Amino acid sequence: MCGIAGWVDFGRDLSFEVESVRAMTATMSNRGPDASGTWVRRHVALGHRRLSVIDLAGGAQPMTVGLPDGEVAMVYSGEAYNFLELRGQLEARGHRFRTSSDTEVVLRGYVEWGEAVAERLNGMYALAIWDGRDDKLVLIRDRMGVKPLYYHRTRDGILFGSEPKAILANRLVAPVVDATGMRWLLAPLGVTGGSPWKDITEVEPGTVLAVRRSGLSVRRYWRLPTRPHEDDRDTTVERVRELLGDIVHRQLVADVPLGVLLSGGLDSSSITALAASYLKEQGEQVRTFSVDFADLGENFAANEMVRGLDTPYASEVADRVGSRHEVVTLDPGRMEDPELRRAVVAARDVPGLGELDASLYLLFAAIRQRATVALSGESADELFGGYFWFHDESARVAEGFPWLAVPRDQVVGRAPARADTVRRTELSTFVADRYADAIASLEYLDAESPADRRMRRMSHLFLTGFVRSWLDRKDRMSMAVGLEVRVPFCDHRLVEYVYNVPWSLKTFDGREKSILRQAMRDQLPSSVIERAKSGYPSSHDPLYTAALQQRAKELLADNDDALFEVVERVWLEDAARCDPMKAPQMLSQDLNWVLDLSEWFDLYKPTLELG
Repeated sequence: MCGIAGWVDFGRDLSFEVESVRAMTATMSNRGPDASGTWVRRHVALGHRRLSVIDLAGGAQPMTVGLPDGEVAMVYSGEAYNFLELRGQLEARGHRFRTSSDTEVVLRGYVEWGEAVAERLNGMYALAIWDGRDDKLVLIRDRMGVKPLYYHRTRDGILFGSEPKAILANRLVAPVVDATGMRWLLAPLGVTGGSPWKDITEVEPGTVLAVRRSGLSVRRYWRLPTRPHEDDRDTTVERVRELLGDIVHRQLVADVPLGVLLSGGLDSSSITALAASYLKEQGEQVRTFSVDFADLGENFAANEMVRGLDTPYASEVADRVGSRHEVVTLDPGRMEDPELRRAVVAARDVPGLGELDASLYLLFAAIRQRATVALSGESADELFGGYFWFHDESARVAEGFPWLAVPRDQVVGRAPARADTVRRTELSTFVADRYADAIASLEYLDAESPADRRMRRMSHLFLTGFVRSWLDRKDRMSMAVGLEVRVPFCDHRLVEYVYNVPWSLKTFDGREKSILRQAMRDQLPSSVIERAKSGYPSSHDPLYTAALQQRAKELLADNDDALFEVVERVWLEDAARCDPMKAPQMLSQDLNWVLDLSEWFDLYKPTLELG
């Protein structure tokens, strides 16, 4: 796993811009703590930061192939889990390899198949290839958007990077937030696809972006396919089990220490059981990690999103599969450490989820002391219908993002934003437009009932929108500490198959995630199989809320003009003086967003151009 950056400019000689590209690349040193490299020619400069995972000695980047009619160079972030199969195919076609890395396989795959290599890759990846044979830059992003990739168009080319901060490090780009950027900043969770920075946007998942002298073109190589599902229940369960087994097997390949994130929920426990089974056959023991908060038990209060404590379930799974298990216990007092908040906001490039981000950062930092790669159960809820929204009639029939069709205390939003800023940026229209864009490519089957169509639409929205918010969070928090997190449930083969399973079959026993539950029934304790969905834990400590309120009072005294261009001062005043012992859980979340926003203004000092 790595960070990539680059600059293509057909109007200037980039041979003199080596330091500029090094500066862009250096902003992502945490993504690649093991090595760095640059490759520069007249109209192209590529930069790379490396986290060594496969072929530690031979996988250095940028990597090049010299051909009779030009040089091809690549920088690459991610993993191609089918690289051994692709390598065999390429060797059969006459290619000879210098290394055992997946990087060289992807590069030579491009030499052999061109941009169509994208369709052959199985994995998570963001890559940039300079094809010197016809002076072309090719950017490719994985199907689900697991690995981030951003770009900024210039007069004569493009700047790109794994993170916006790499692009902002170039002198051609100023940290400006215009009305469009403010919409992205204020948009609720799950409304994704851009950045708050003026003229910096994402390479969309499942797309190939090509830059030539004549301009820029975009081709989508993958989208969620709509197909009839003809398998019966037993066949469907068996196929899911078969796919998951193959996926986990592939994703256990690494030349560095590896572990599994284990919460004790169905998703992570499934990955753990499959990993443990395979590694046991190799004479190895799987390592597992879970998170807990000191004194969580005495402060815990169940809600719709977090229904119970994880630790007992995680311990039961660890005992069942024989893992080498470790509980990472976090001190709630650390959550409001100013240095921690700064590190987290810098990693995300935007205000995030406060304590939820900070605790994930600390968990990943602790795991990084013991492992370089970790497998996670992320995205199973979007895939198998685990969230309560899938089972809420108001969310099902909503003409809009289903996760917004619920009471305010059940979803992340932006309540503290100033009403006039929301109006000036036409936020409600923006969200509606994003919804229209999100369903524009949605296809139905002729035989589907209205109810089936509603559930297909809901699944489509979660798999193309909501999941991206969580994948981005996980990527940013893990890579900020040099940990590679792999997400087996995002394998496109599994996604395509389960997406097309009818809702009645996905919930054949009247519960969420019926297919996955049945597929793993013989591998997990019955307590985990029957456990209700429970979200990522938080501290629930009123002293933490009180600490946030104290920081809010300091912000009010500072009279930060930039912050109060966005945040409603009166709201913050009221929030700062309410009783923390009686405050709703949502208050802590909202205060965290405001404090993150203040830190973000201080870090990036953006210019606001809201019109």
